[in-house]
Amino acid sequence: QTVEIQPYTPEEQAASAVVLQESGNPENTTNNTSSGATKSDVVKKKESVKQDSSQSVRVDVEVLDSLLNVVEELVIDRSKISQVGKMLEIKYPGDELITELASTSDHIIKTINELQEYIMQARMIPIGTIFNRFPRMVRDLAQSQNKKLDFIVEGAETELDRTIIEQIRDPLTHLLRNGVDHGVESAEDRKAAGKSETATIRLSAYREQSHIVITVEDDGKGINPEKVKQSAIKKGLISEAKAENLSEAEAINLIFMAGMSTKEQATEVSGRGVGMDIVRANVESLGGTTTIETKEGKGSKFIIKLPLTVAIVQGFLISVGEAIYILPMGSIAETVSIGKNQIQTIRGREIIRWRESLIPLVRLNKVFNNQSDESEENDQHLIVIVTADNCLIGLVIDELLEPQEIVVKSLGNYLGEVEGIAGATILGDGRVALILDVSSLIKMVLTAGSNYLSVVSGR
Repeated sequence: QTVEIQPYTPEEQAASAVVLQESGNPENTTNNTSSGATKSDVVKKKESVKQDSSQSVRVDVEVLDSLLNVVEELVIDRSKISQVGKMLEIKYPGDELITELASTSDHIIKTINELQEYIMQARMIPIGTIFNRFPRMVRDLAQSQNKKLDFIVEGAETELDRTIIEQIRDPLTHLLRNGVDHGVESAEDRKAAGKSETATIRLSAYREQSHIVITVEDDGKGINPEKVKQSAIKKGLISEAKAENLSEAEAINLIFMAGMSTKEQATEVSGRGVGMDIVRANVESLGGTTTIETKEGKGSKFIIKLPLTVAIVQGFLISVGEAIYILPMGSIAETVSIGKNQIQTIRGREIIRWRESLIPLVRLNKVFNNQSDESEENDQHLIVIVTADNCLIGLVIDELLEPQEIVVKSLGNYLGEVEGIAGATILGDGRVALILDVSSLIKMVLTAGSNYLSVVSGR
């Protein structure tokens, strides 16, 4: 596999084709130019292609992966250089050599930042490389079900790390199949509902700060939360008692449970062995989130939010006792300090009220069984409100330290998957810090029997 750093535009490719025909068979020159292009035009295009080709080069993917590994090590060393520099300035204030060393360190850090940016840019490819595969698939599916459908693609030029693009194809394929099969109605049903006979499915991508947002939206029948609950009860996924306590948004989120389907009969389209639970799991494995916005009779919108790269992410260092953990920046909603009297207990669970919502508390010292300065008897508690999959929880911590760019390292085959942990990283002082998996922590709250988990639409 190779990646072209500066790919040709369609116009350049067309010009290249003309040049190849001309150079390969001079007799065909007249035929090639008879459609309006003169011989001088061909020569100009040839010169243009030569000039452009000299500014691009094909690079093997393995080379880019190796360069990224080197950059990851440099990012770790960058943190070490920065931390040691600060310690020296504190220990030897005003020393000229320390000042000069600090200046040199700043330059090295700046150079590492630039190198990191260039390598990341080289790994980016347009998401259109997978978007372009979907129009025919959607058209064929719609024809097989006798549905009239317009398929709109937007933001195909949006760039994303090649590793993420390769892994997001299957989830998007399932969402689009789901939209054709479950989402949009037949022409007859749409006409009876006062809609246009032609349905619309829109696939779009855009950049939002350090993330890429991909949406799959349809103007179909939407999701009926009561129907979802009844289907979940029928399949034995939840009890009737628990279903009664679910909010509308929580009920809709049940479609992400394994084995869940609201369709009575599996079709060639929907019964393909890939459920919505796999879609969410695949997205979460990339450090992303999946949320739903739906209105019955109006349609549904699935929102996938992904980091630009899975290798290096922005995080916030937090302390719980002597342990240091890292929270991904994108999962943090707010940090609050509350009094002991603001913590309530419902059904044996600690909760707080935050912006008109009741959200559960998770004491990390109890989750990971480590010593902490935090105690239930403290007058004040520092809480980080985190969000994932449209859900909110509050993490009780000792101290919020500092933001830091981190290199995500796998826990390896020996440790495997650890509940609540997404990976690990090496800090500037050489210590290993665990990266928290917010989605996993939220699932821990759910499986513990919490029916009051706050669900906030639109996040």
